[in-house]
Amino acid sequence: MTGADTSRAAADTLTGGPRSGRVRRPGVPLPLMLPALVGLAFLLLPLVALLARAPWRTLPDQLTSTAVWQALQLSLVSATAATAVSLVLGVPLAWLLARTEFPGRGLVRALVTLPLVLPPVVGGVALLLALGRNGIVGQWLDAWFGITLPFTTAGVVVAEAFVAMPFLVISVEGTLRAADPRYEEAATTLGASRFTAFRRVTLPLIAPGVAAGSVLAWARALGEFGATITFAGNFPGRTQTMPLAVYLALQNDPAAAIALSLVLLAVSITVLAGLRDRWMTAS
Repeated sequence: MTGADTSRAAADTLTGGPRSGRVRRPGVPLPLMLPALVGLAFLLLPLVALLARAPWRTLPDQLTSTAVWQALQLSLVSATAATAVSLVLGVPLAWLLARTEFPGRGLVRALVTLPLVLPPVVGGVALLLALGRNGIVGQWLDAWFGITLPFTTAGVVVAEAFVAMPFLVISVEGTLRAADPRYEEAATTLGASRFTAFRRVTLPLIAPGVAAGSVLAWARALGEFGATITFAGNFPGRTQTMPLAVYLALQNDPAAAIALSLVLLAVSITVLAGLRDRWMTAS
């Protein structure tokens, strides 16, 4: 046997033979397997309990009540409006962070992502201090334009956009950093302005990232609770979204709370299914 044959035989041994073409993966160590199974059970058990205790027989009646439809409609409208606000403000902000150099960019990025880790109730209090009737900006909005945001439907949109926009900014910024900037440079060399290059060249390139970030922001806005109840209150038909309706129903009608939770669970699963090709696959 020659040296080449010996090397080929050793390679075949490592890869499971010349026909398999796949590397044999070692077994999972028991000290890792047990905590992994416990962690999986810890995450799945509450969802299984929710499905097991769901009032399936009365579910249609629960979901067709006027209060549920009002909360669902308000949630869908406000989450969509908050996503639109996040798109208008967040995409340019992501471009600024990804494509330009300026002093304090790291600090700006940290501040942009702060709502991700900030307790939502604290975010609601901060919004009240900024945009409330006596807030830093809110007092001028009230005095000059007669605009009052707290405890209104518009306040719901503001609170949801505040907590949801960072998801879109992070997603779009990551996509921008992965996109080749030379396409923009070529467009500007050919006479296009920076905005035209962004609109005609960059935006189509990053469209998948924008779409994924929009879906994440929409889902986050739909499930927002703390900032909404602090800044906008819990008024049926005006500021009571689905999470707030779940909280209220849990105190008086647990069956209705479970039914509403099932709706939000279905929405969450749908979002994950829609993003599985981008976020859920592993090589």
